[in-house]
Amino acid sequence: MDGGPIEHALNRIESALARLETAAARPRPADEALRARHERLRAAVTQSLRQLDELLAGQRP
Repeated sequence: MDGGPIEHALNRIESALARLETAAARPRPADEALRARHERLRAAVTQSLRQLDELLAGQRP
């Protein structure tokens, strides 16, 4: 190519893709906080279901 508009557009696309890949590979603290919150919620739901199972088991004839 002779450096025309198409080559320029392809270069811009490649640059944008490189920036996206770099950003995606970077750990993000907000994601870690969300993951930790998810784990706490999962543990709370698991415990609640366990307690519910115990209550139901105690009421079976």
